[in-house]
Amino acid sequence: MLYEQVGGEDFFRKLVSRFYLGVAQDPLLRPLYPEEDLEPAAQRLQLFLMQYFGGPGTYSEQRGHPRLRMRHVGFAIGEPEQSAWLHHMRQSLDEAQLPPELDQPIWTYFQQAAQFLRNR
Repeated sequence: MLYEQVGGEDFFRKLVSRFYLGVAQDPLLRPLYPEEDLEPAAQRLQLFLMQYFGGPGTYSEQRGHPRLRMRHVGFAIGEPEQSAWLHHMRQSLDEAQLPPELDQPIWTYFQQAAQFLRNR
């Protein structure tokens, strides 16, 4: 299971933490996060990614079905936002220094999800 292969909860906590450091400084993405404190958004993403990649189902237990498109429909997500999101996630993944066979499926998912959530 990928969740265990990458290091479990610790990996996803660090990945998401690094990602949100970039988001916090990004003038294009930061306005898409209405909460002053990014920690709740980071926690939701961490739980979602852990579940998606084979970890515990805490996300669904707390929030129900992910319904990603529905949860993001209120935010204008076009090509610039998609590119910025992917940029920060790629940087975060690069810092993790995963071997290619573990990095690739995660990166592929991020690319597909970013495209799926575009609504502009």
